[in-house]
Amino acid sequence: MNKNELIHEKISVPGGAARTLRMRLLNLVLTSMTTNNATVIHGWAGSGKTTLAADFARRAPRPTCWFKVDAADSDLGMFCRYLTATLKSQCPSLDERHMLQITESDSRDRSGLLAEALVFQLTDLGNPLLLVIEDLHLVYDAEWVVPFFQRLLPLLPSEVHVIITCRSLPPTPLWRMRSKQMLRVIEESELAFNLEETAQLFKTYGLNEEHARAALRETNGRAAAISNFAATPGRAGRAIADNFLSIEPRPVRGLGRITPDFQT
Repeated sequence: MNKNELIHEKISVPGGAARTLRMRLLNLVLTSMTTNNATVIHGWAGSGKTTLAADFARRAPRPTCWFKVDAADSDLGMFCRYLTATLKSQCPSLDERHMLQITESDSRDRSGLLAEALVFQLTDLGNPLLLVIEDLHLVYDAEWVVPFFQRLLPLLPSEVHVIITCRSLPPTPLWRMRSKQMLRVIEESELAFNLEETAQLFKTYGLNEEHARAALRETNGRAAAISNFAATPGRAGRAIADNFLSIEPRPVRGLGRITPDFQT
């Protein structure tokens, strides 16, 4: 790819709304947006972090800019090109030339200077904005990541909120910002489906709460596993049957045979 050619899908909110809204999680992000500079949503593949970020982005009460990071973006110049491209979709007056010039300079602190230049322009815009950076873990090894975000996040104007999705927590200097109420970390355990959410999802497939309970027992609420469970024909019914047949038989008084106690 020519360095001046950008992949449009990387700076577009993923399509396809979730089958059911998880208001518990959406409200967590909304609260964070009003009280913190940034939100980190972390969890392994299939935990539901991208689905949550995308659902929130589609419903956020402010314009949204999306940037899906990949390994090639470990180059600061490439990262900056995509970052400024998505920001210009909502902030046309953004001066990307100046920021690209910083990435091409010989300054040892170019990442810090880039963060300051970005903050200055975002502050000057004066408009509310949500920036989602997906899969930041793919560039954790880049030397500029910590100094850039360590300078950027504390300086963000109150009208700008950053959501970062990642498979593991950012390097220590970043996630420790949560102790200063600059950063809200949504843990993988919080992303897990609870019974109410599972039942709500299963209802869209014509399945009942007993099916939802069987799914939770087998998946521990992991988002991808729950969705696959609900969408696989017959799987929920088989899980209930398997659990039914696994009940230990107990003697029933007055009878000379063993029957299962279905009240347990």
